[in-house]
Amino acid sequence: MGKIFYLMGKSSSGKDTIYQKLLEDSQLQLKKAVLYTTRPIREGEVHGVTYYFTKEDELVKLQKENKVIEVRGYNTMKGMWYYFTVDDGQFAEEQGDILMIGTLESYEKMKEHFGERVVPLFVTLEDGERLIRAIRREQQQKEPL
Repeated sequence: MGKIFYLMGKSSSGKDTIYQKLLEDSQLQLKKAVLYTTRPIREGEVHGVTYYFTKEDELVKLQKENKVIEVRGYNTMKGMWYYFTVDDGQFAEEQGDILMIGTLESYEKMKEHFGERVVPLFVTLEDGERLIRAIRREQQQKEPL
């Protein structure tokens, strides 16, 4: 039975870097699950690779079809942005081990849905360093979100 390794931690804690390094390790043979979001695509991101970038009406449609495992909404200066996980075939046990990134709340929903297949991995970093990283990340964008 394929495991779902669930990487989580606060924003700018280094999850993305750890995630990429784990995926690059061919000995681990980890596959990635692609989450969905309604936020705008950032420079360097790729639809279907980084996220499935979609609109809010697609989220509503998937919810009506009972395909949404978990959803989180964030009220930003640019409006509501949703991040969500869809049971769209990516999690079939024969897919092997999967590596994901999310929040504690999303982990709990995944654990509720998939049970013992889900293994938590939590990343921590001092809050001041996280803030500096977050500011640097946005400053590198041509048009910061």
